[in-house]
Amino acid sequence: MMPLTAPLTVQEIHDIDGLREFRAPWRSLLAQTPNASFFQSASWLEPYWNHFGDGQKLRVHIVFSSGEPIGIVPLVVRRVRTRLGTMRTLTYPLDNWGSFFGPVGPEPRRTLAACLQHVRNTPRDWDVIDLPWTSAEATYSAEIADGMRDAGCAAIESTWDQSSLVDLQGDWESYLADRTSKWRNNLRRCERRVGELGRVEYLRYRPGGGEENDADPRLDLYDSCEQIALRSWQGRSENGTTLSHASVRLYLRDAHLAAVEAGAADLNLLLIDGQPRAFAYNYHFQGHVSGLRNGYDPILGNVGAGNLLYARMIQDSFQRGDRVFDLGVGSVEIKRYFRTRLCTASRFSYYHPAVIRGHLLRLKRRVDQWRSRKSSAGP
Repeated sequence: MMPLTAPLTVQEIHDIDGLREFRAPWRSLLAQTPNASFFQSASWLEPYWNHFGDGQKLRVHIVFSSGEPIGIVPLVVRRVRTRLGTMRTLTYPLDNWGSFFGPVGPEPRRTLAACLQHVRNTPRDWDVIDLPWTSAEATYSAEIADGMRDAGCAAIESTWDQSSLVDLQGDWESYLADRTSKWRNNLRRCERRVGELGRVEYLRYRPGGGEENDADPRLDLYDSCEQIALRSWQGRSENGTTLSHASVRLYLRDAHLAAVEAGAADLNLLLIDGQPRAFAYNYHFQGHVSGLRNGYDPILGNVGAGNLLYARMIQDSFQRGDRVFDLGVGSVEIKRYFRTRLCTASRFSYYHPAVIRGHLLRLKRRVDQWRSRKSSAGP
């Protein structure tokens, strides 16, 4: 167990309005967070909580050293259904909106350890501490595992999901050269077929944010994205997978306003003869682009407008100096044509020893892991 250097103190906040006084240090710490995304910002958490906070308890931990904030761990307590019944789960608030999450600040291990020691010393309102969406890259997952162990919460690690990433080192020409000749031919075919429909324009809107006096939300552009989503096959979706669905529409619009103010909105449109026909809505932070929602007008048919838009976005991201484009989880087969690698997200789970169902759930997950490894190994 690593001793915590210097006396660390933790302030816990349960009210979303109580975060306002920490907005400045949160922004500063986020800028120092390895591979941070907009989802780790207070600007994202506030609209999320205002729309989906009912039924959850907010537990945001501000970790101080010598009176100065050195890290932040946003957590929530929510009831999660399992095969063994409902478990009170202390977890990140991400709720599958993004691919990865973790403590805010340059010292994830030390910050998480202080946070969880505080959690263990306060009245327990949880049965399991569950931290999915942890990037398994390099040493980061080891930092999280060690932080939990330092706090006396040795966790079980398992695979959570995989996300398709496009590394943006080099240039567009090098990226193209690394694609297969079949992929390059298909892209040229998409360009030709879309071009036959009219004059093609690509528009990317990235306002600088309130601090740069550049925070016009351009709701006309956002409305265009929403209208395309409504006309697409996704418009019939009932699970919140598109901008226009009733369960997420107002939240995504409020999150857009927050992202614009924070300088994190990334709105992309493909126009044909001046009419928006395909969109991709993302967030960006310090060169990290997070894909959120996309779609195209069914009037185009299967000419590859969506693929062309993705190619234009990636080309533009190279030119802008972005570092990585996270295409998100799911649709692994489709995204393989664009990605340069798959990145695994790990899950760290600690079950309180007083919760019998937790022991059973831990055993079940261990068995599931063993079966998965055995299946992967083959005969």
